[in-house]
Amino acid sequence: MARISRLNRLPEPEKKNVYRLLIPEKVYQLFAIDASTGRNRQGESVVRFECAPGTAEASVEVKRLLDDLDPVFYIEVADSKDLLQLQWYFIQVNDLRVPRINTDVTRGGRSRWLFWQERNLPEELKALAAGLAPGQVRPGLRLTDDINHCLDRFCRALGLASIYLEALFYHLALAYERNGFRYLQGEELMRLINRGFQPGGRIYAKLDDSPFRRKDFYNRVRGRSWAIHDGILDEPADPEIGSWNPPRMYRMVGDYENYVNTCPEGCW
Repeated sequence: MARISRLNRLPEPEKKNVYRLLIPEKVYQLFAIDASTGRNRQGESVVRFECAPGTAEASVEVKRLLDDLDPVFYIEVADSKDLLQLQWYFIQVNDLRVPRINTDVTRGGRSRWLFWQERNLPEELKALAAGLAPGQVRPGLRLTDDINHCLDRFCRALGLASIYLEALFYHLALAYERNGFRYLQGEELMRLINRGFQPGGRIYAKLDDSPFRRKDFYNRVRGRSWAIHDGILDEPADPEIGSWNPPRMYRMVGDYENYVNTCPEGCW
C-alpha cells in the first residue's frame, strides 16, 4: 500500500502528528499560533487537516483567524505511482498583513478556478504593480527553504525518497530549480524560452512595452512569467517553442544541489 494511503488509515492523533511535519515553524511564530494545540491567541483552532481514511491524498491548512478568506499556509500532497515518491500537488502561502489583490476571481466575482480563461485584467495590473507574480493574491512569507525542509522531514518519516511536482508558472519552475529540483519533462522548453527572451530572440521581438510585455522584462523572471501568462508564446504560436506546458520536476529528499539553471542571466 502506498505511503499516504497507509498514513491516512492511522488514528487521527497519530496521523496528524505526522502531517504537522509539513508546517514550517515560522508560520506558528509569525501569527502567534500555538504549535502544540493549533490555536491562535483568540483560542480558535486554526490548523486543519484533510486526510480521510481510504484516500491517497491529504491537505494541511493554517489560518490566522477562522473567518479569514485565505490561509497563511496551505499544502496538498498525495501518493504517486512510484511508491517511494511524494506527489506535491499544491502550495499556497499568504502574508495576510498585506492587502489582497483579487486576481483569482473574474471581474464578475466568480472564482477563476471554475472560469480559468477569464482573466481579471484590472486586478492583474494591480498585482504587477505590487511586485506579485502570476497566481499570487498576496506576497508570500519567504518560506521556500523552510517548506522544502519540511517536505524532507515528512518524506523521511514515511520512508519516501523523492518529491514530484508540476510547476504551473514559469517563475515557479525557476524557484524550484534553485531548490534542487530537476526536470522529468520540460527542461528543453525552459531553455528555449530563455533563449527566446534574449535580445534578438523570437519572444524578445514580441515585447511591445504593453503592461505585461515590457521590453525590460526580457531578463526578469517575474516579468517573463507575466508575459507568458499574457500569452506571448501563443500569439502567434512559435513553431519551435510552442505553448506553455507546466514542467514536471522532481527532487531527491535532502538533495539541494543546483543541478539545473535554465535562466542564468535572469533576475527577479
